[in-house]
Amino acid sequence: MTFAPVMHSVLLILNPTAGRRRRGLVDAVVRCVRDAGWTVDVVETRAAGDARHLAETCDATRYGVVAVAGGDGTINEVVNGLAARAATAPPLALVPLGTANVLAHELGLGSGAASLAEAMMAGREVLMHPGQASDAGAPRCFSLMAGAGFDAKVVAGVTAPLKRRWGKGAYVWRSLVEARRYRPVRYAVAIDGERYEAASVIVTHARHYAGPYVVAPAASLGEPLLHVCLFERWGWMQALRFGAALVRGVLPRTSGYRVVSGHEVRISVLNDAGESRRQPVQIDGDDALSLPVTIRVSADAVRLLRPA
Repeated sequence: MTFAPVMHSVLLILNPTAGRRRRGLVDAVVRCVRDAGWTVDVVETRAAGDARHLAETCDATRYGVVAVAGGDGTINEVVNGLAARAATAPPLALVPLGTANVLAHELGLGSGAASLAEAMMAGREVLMHPGQASDAGAPRCFSLMAGAGFDAKVVAGVTAPLKRRWGKGAYVWRSLVEARRYRPVRYAVAIDGERYEAASVIVTHARHYAGPYVVAPAASLGEPLLHVCLFERWGWMQALRFGAALVRGVLPRTSGYRVVSGHEVRISVLNDAGESRRQPVQIDGDDALSLPVTIRVSADAVRLLRPA
């Protein structure tokens, strides 16, 4: 359905670091929304956790929409903040500024200011139940995916300054580094109690990964179901083969790769082959947790706005 809030007012949470090179897009979106007669309050984040706090504490009697201008990591913070308040949360609109912008691809958002403003003011709602991952600490929601194995190690090795300087090239470079230092870690993956083994795992409820690339063709944000992408062949050459298949758009048809759906996923190390490093878990492109980890669909929902 089309969303038409009583209060034509937007709280725009801006990550100024992510938007440094694309601040002109943010300003153009704000102008379009204000020209349509709406009020837009722009608040910049200053430190990690600010975006979540702003989303969790925003006044729902004042703002009809919460918008976020940033990358997938900033969006993740806002999703966690909105999920924490569930029914009282305004819907979420995006102004994508990051390296991959996976959620923007998933929602079919355009890249122009006018189309982003239109989705913000008159978008169609998608009710999304985020994924929820937990290790020994508090659970953390994800709007897109959680991953363990090769991709998580790549993410863990990309620092914020490197990402700002090189963009997507930072991930390409780090993939080559991780391929060179590859050790054949085997992961045990239990999906609704059924056991699998894999060299890498991505748990998602989105079709896309790393931008426009498809990993789970049957996935849908509006469906409370997890899709577990299993990379079942070991070795650095296999890791690069899977990466090449992803970029070429043929990963779902690649041998040694399959997708299994379920509602609860447990991932642990089965055999580390002498690998002494911590086994990281990436959440929406950020190094967030460590194995072992349990992943479920959250009972709380977040309303997303996509083009009508």
